[in-house]
Amino acid sequence: MKQPHSFIVAASIALAYATTAIPAAAAPAAFTAPAPAAALDASNPFAKASTLPFHYPPFDKIKDEHFKPAFEAGMREHLKEVAAIANNKAAPTFDNTIVAMERAGQLLARVSTTFSNLQGANTNDKLDAIDREMSPKLAAHQDEIYLNDQLWQRVKTLYDHRDVLRLDAESTHLLARYHRDFVRAGAKLSAADKEKLKAYNGEIASLQSTFAQNVLKEANASALVVGSRAELAGLSSAEIDAAAAEARKRGLDGKFVIALANTTGQPLLASLTDRGTRERLMAASTARGSRGGEFDSRALVQRLTRLRAEKATLLGYPNYAAYSLEVETAKTPEAVNKLLGELALPAVNNAKKEAAEIQKVIDTEKGGFQVAAHDWAFYTDKVRQAKYAFDESQLKPYFELNNVVQNGVFFAANKEFGISFKERHDLPVYDPDVRVFDVFDANGKQLAIFVMDYYARPNKQGGAWMNEYVTQSALLGNHPVVANHLNIPKPPAGQPTLLTYDEVRTAFHEFGHALHGMFSNVKYPTFGGANTPRDFVEYPSQVNEMWATWPEVLANYAKHYQTGAPMPKELLDKVQASKKFNMGYITTEYLAASLLDQRWHQLTPSQIPTDVPGFEAAALRDAGVDFAPVPPRYRTTYFSHSFSLGYSAGYYAYLWSEKLDADTVEWFKENGGLLRKNGDHFRQTLLSRGGSLDAMDLFRNFRGRDAKIEPLLERRGLTGN
Repeated sequence: MKQPHSFIVAASIALAYATTAIPAAAAPAAFTAPAPAAALDASNPFAKASTLPFHYPPFDKIKDEHFKPAFEAGMREHLKEVAAIANNKAAPTFDNTIVAMERAGQLLARVSTTFSNLQGANTNDKLDAIDREMSPKLAAHQDEIYLNDQLWQRVKTLYDHRDVLRLDAESTHLLARYHRDFVRAGAKLSAADKEKLKAYNGEIASLQSTFAQNVLKEANASALVVGSRAELAGLSSAEIDAAAAEARKRGLDGKFVIALANTTGQPLLASLTDRGTRERLMAASTARGSRGGEFDSRALVQRLTRLRAEKATLLGYPNYAAYSLEVETAKTPEAVNKLLGELALPAVNNAKKEAAEIQKVIDTEKGGFQVAAHDWAFYTDKVRQAKYAFDESQLKPYFELNNVVQNGVFFAANKEFGISFKERHDLPVYDPDVRVFDVFDANGKQLAIFVMDYYARPNKQGGAWMNEYVTQSALLGNHPVVANHLNIPKPPAGQPTLLTYDEVRTAFHEFGHALHGMFSNVKYPTFGGANTPRDFVEYPSQVNEMWATWPEVLANYAKHYQTGAPMPKELLDKVQASKKFNMGYITTEYLAASLLDQRWHQLTPSQIPTDVPGFEAAALRDAGVDFAPVPPRYRTTYFSHSFSLGYSAGYYAYLWSEKLDADTVEWFKENGGLLRKNGDHFRQTLLSRGGSLDAMDLFRNFRGRDAKIEPLLERRGLTGN
């Protein structure tokens, strides 16, 4: 997942821009600059750009108390800069208006970027409190800019005269983007409706912050407490030791605690032999956010979806999904509904076939029960073993973390793009487990800094994501500082970190996002890095997953952590042969979550339900994906993508992007696979261009045509259904 960027966080870039003056429109009421206030104290590490390489954040100097004054000073400074642009008596030009806005807000960008990244990766009560306080203020700050009528008139004047500005293609695209964003932010509304919109935006921002914090706190509060070692039968000694250590941290000596992953399915369900423990673990997972108490999210979901629907209505859209999807490559809810609807039936049919295979194993073992959601992962491994004569536990000794990174992820990037990596230990980090690497281009010049934060922590949001501490900016002379975050359970001291295959795939996926950020080479920061539509941004990262099982790459990193022996060829062959295994489950759980996301955001204000679980059950039933053994990947009450992480009405994006990804994988295969010439073409035509062109034009520039859906259907096992 790519962590979304806001308007406020965006940096700025410009190399060439037009200065043709346009006659000014009749000036509306003047924008009032904020009252003067004391500048940010020079001792605050955000007062100036970091002097560390590539403006890498000085984590050793940043304290919790630095954020609030830096936010406040950043907003003051930004509004002062915006006021100067809006009140400029000179006729608007692309330079004095659009480029000036791209340059503005650098202090606020520094603090916003660092804060949002740390608040996701290494939060605490103080940071959470700052987030709750600042979220509505930042929303109001953004409104102060977008709803400034004098500024809007300058943007509108330039846009109306764009044909005579003699702008290059990227500048033309930027002007259109600003015009679009101002309109979507309410610039055309009446004064009264602008006030309504401000109220909506402030409360939405506050509720999203609360939802995100509730999900993390509820996951910690819902961890499964187990009383005996016997109940953990099937787990490795290291996993049991980790559960005991987690219990001791919580003051529960003598017991065992299984922390919850953010998804509905929990990793240890594949290993636990005690069906009662599995059932309790799944129940703890699915009850999150809907079991009462201070972290219950049902009321938050109702209020948030109502406010989003009312905002969309105010802006002239039938529902929030229509508003959100307008700027994605899908464009409309109807297009998304069509894709999800066409795939639902064949996916569920595949899942039912898989369930029948599992049931045969249960019956053969005289289990005496019907397969349930908490049984799926455990018995799927048995089916896999019967079909391919291996299970997941056989793979893990060959997937040691450092080997996967150095000889897998980095190796593939070197082969594909010629880039290389050197770990450094002189830069400060916010947690001892964080690692930092210099990234060098094929010509030996440093390209980026890569931050690697792979271990799970109780104060870290779930899942995996990429973010940027510094986005590439030719105007500001900035180079990328990008980070990958995973949530791999940390083993006890002295034990190796052995990954599941899914964790290996995730490492390659997130590094695909990192490459998108590292290779950025655009004029304007609005387009920098991976700042593309949500249903496109997942595409390059999904493409990078292909190298996880590419024979040359897999053979280079899949080596036994103790002996160094390569993974046996017969096991390698089985891994390759099993790629489509369990795809019915994987597709159905994802589709179910995507459909829930769409159903919530295609409601009008009057349709918001009072019964959240009831609405969820009906939505899954109506969509034909209510197959009990395969619950949604996320249920509503802990669905952070949809309600706090910027993927509202956008969770479908992974599948939409996968259509492009699957077709791109075919292109690589047709052109010889892991070759520099292929990587260079992908980099030059697509990865380096960020959002500087229409996303689908970027794909066409790379592929030479529109994407075909057949490779996706084949990959997902959805042909012949």
